[in-house]
This record gives sequence, structure tokens and C-alpha cells, in this order.
Amino acid sequence: MIAWLPAFRPRADPTQHQGATPGELGFVAPTVVALLMSLFLVAGLVYDGGLALAAHREAYAEASAAARAGAQAMSGATLAGGPVEADQDEAAAAAQRYLAAEGHSGSVTVHDDLVEVSVSFHYRTVILGAAGMNEIAVTGRGRARAERGVTQAEP
Repeated sequence: MIAWLPAFRPRADPTQHQGATPGELGFVAPTVVALLMSLFLVAGLVYDGGLALAAHREAYAEASAAARAGAQAMSGATLAGGPVEADQDEAAAAAQRYLAAEGHSGSVTVHDDLVEVSVSFHYRTVILGAAGMNEIAVTGRGRARAERGVTQAEP
């Protein structure tokens, strides 16, 4: 018999796999497991990362829209070009009402005719939860200034 050729032996059990010894049945190499887990985590990063970016965009859009809602709540004299008569409480309440309608909460700051809104919420991950990362904090900030309108009709 040549030493480098494997010895052929008859199989007694037809269910046994070719070339596998009884101790090797059902064995998966640790490198295969590590590779599959790595691919799963990369897929989680791509999927949940994309949805987290979309959630950041949503938070920014909500904060900007709430700031616009607050700026629109300024008094008519302010918007018509008169002195700044910003009702800070009304502007903040209008921004908070907008955020409540969207289902989120945030902080609202009013300085003269400038309304600043910050929104924070958590995005629950889909795939990365299996790796222990269950949620991602999302924050968006928006600013709006009450624009002054026309004070008199043009000829």
C-alpha cells in the first residue's frame, strides 16, 4: 500500500458520510461559525445602520417642522414688520403641540423671533438586538426665525 493514499475501508453504516469518522459527524468548524456570525453582524450594521440614518433624518425633519410651527405662532405685528412681539409661551406651546402630534417630545427655546427645537427618541434595532444593541439614541435639532412680511402694498 502506498503511504500517501488514504486507506479504503468498507462502510458498515450507509448513513455515515464519506470520509468522516464517527467522532466527526455533525462537526462544524469554529471558523465557519465565526464567519457566519461576522456576516450576520455586517448585515445588521447595514440594515439597522440604514434605518438609524433614516431615523436621524426623521428627527431633524420633525425638529425643523416644530420650529416652523413655533415661528408661525408669533404675533401678527411681528410678522408684519413691526417690533418683535414674540409670545414665547405661545411659540413654545405650538412647537410642543406639533411634536406631540408626531408622537415625540423635545425641548423648545424661544429667543426674540428665533425658535429652536431639539427632539430625541430611541430607534429599536431589528438585527443588532441579537448582538446586545437593542436601541440607538436619535437626536434632531431645528431652528426657524419668524420672517417679516410686507408692511404696505406695492404700487
